[in-house]
Amino acid sequence: MEPLSERTLPGQRAGVVFSGHGGGITPQTPPPRNAARRDRLGAVGPVLEVLVSVAVGVALAAACGFRVFVPLLALSAAAYSGHLALRPGFEWMGSGAALLAFAVATAVEIAAYEFPWLDNALDTLATPAALVAGMVAAAAVVGDLPPLVRWAIVLVGGGGAAGVVQGATVLARLKSTALTGGLGNPILALAELAAAVFTSALALLAPVLAVLAVAVVCLVVFVRAGRFLFGRRPAS
Repeated sequence: MEPLSERTLPGQRAGVVFSGHGGGITPQTPPPRNAARRDRLGAVGPVLEVLVSVAVGVALAAACGFRVFVPLLALSAAAYSGHLALRPGFEWMGSGAALLAFAVATAVEIAAYEFPWLDNALDTLATPAALVAGMVAAAAVVGDLPPLVRWAIVLVGGGGAAGVVQGATVLARLKSTALTGGLGNPILALAELAAAVFTSALALLAPVLAVLAVAVVCLVVFVRAGRFLFGRRPAS
């Protein structure tokens, strides 16, 4: 006689096994076939979250090379509104006081760069400030990683991206000063401000695209610097 657990009863659904206990019949549904697939997708989620946080941090750091305080203001506003979670120890950046301080500092920085010749003097302060701001921005958002890996990303990725972009803006301003006597510097300052705003917004809304844009900028800077340093000089 066929065991009850292996019978196909009228109305039985595919994949449902019936077993008898104590004279009764209890349906037993096997685990879904895609359970393992869901487990794999669940394991990918945290990794993807960490990668996105790295992209946000590096992109914001690069934006610090255009303007020191614009990305920090964007970071503070996103954290204050609850759209961005900050790492432990950096929660202060999402406070109302920090938001106000970054807003005032941003306004002063924007106004100062509109004065020819003063902008060149500000670059001497903005270069180290951009490196520090880039590392702070990256450290505030980069997710759970081993300490050595995390701080390597903060120092090399964050500080490096900010330094490369800041170096490019310094060279562009020196060239503008030499060609226009400083009269073209306010236009360059507006372009840098627009780039800082755009990169900061892209870092928060589409971090992967922001990192790709930063990579293109860094590549252009390296290529032009290489041509300037090692390019052929015309024969005398």
